[in-house]
Amino acid sequence: MAISFRLNGKAVSVEAAGSRMLAYVLRSDLGLTGTKVGCGAGICGACTVVVGGEAVRSCSTPLEAVAGKEVLTIEGLERSGALHALQEAFLAHTAFQCGFCTPGMILNAYALLLKHPRPSREQIAEAMEGNLCRCGTHGRILDAVQDAAKGGAK
Repeated sequence: MAISFRLNGKAVSVEAAGSRMLAYVLRSDLGLTGTKVGCGAGICGACTVVVGGEAVRSCSTPLEAVAGKEVLTIEGLERSGALHALQEAFLAHTAFQCGFCTPGMILNAYALLLKHPRPSREQIAEAMEGNLCRCGTHGRILDAVQDAAKGGAK
């Protein structure tokens, strides 16, 4: 079955079972390996992408759920060769170590800033709670999101 949606601003159509999980379509069929699969059960947040302005776990989102929608991956956040303010802030604050959780963290933060352009630190902490980082950089992640929000990171 062909499922069409917009991916990082471009129209795409994928021939796949509608029940196939989005993370695997992104990684295997479309070659966008920035989306990571950690737990494979929608718990850790490594696979987070933005669908229609909402952060979703792509490892537990069937392809058919994104039909006709806009999907944003970490590869699509960079525009015109320039890193997004969130990506810059993550670098400036060294808000990553192994980097495995970073794409999901950044996209989760992006969705937060779409809804709340100037969140409090408490709002950031609450929003980021579902994305796990085993390296323990949570404090630096909160600092990075807070910094990006000050600059109007959209």
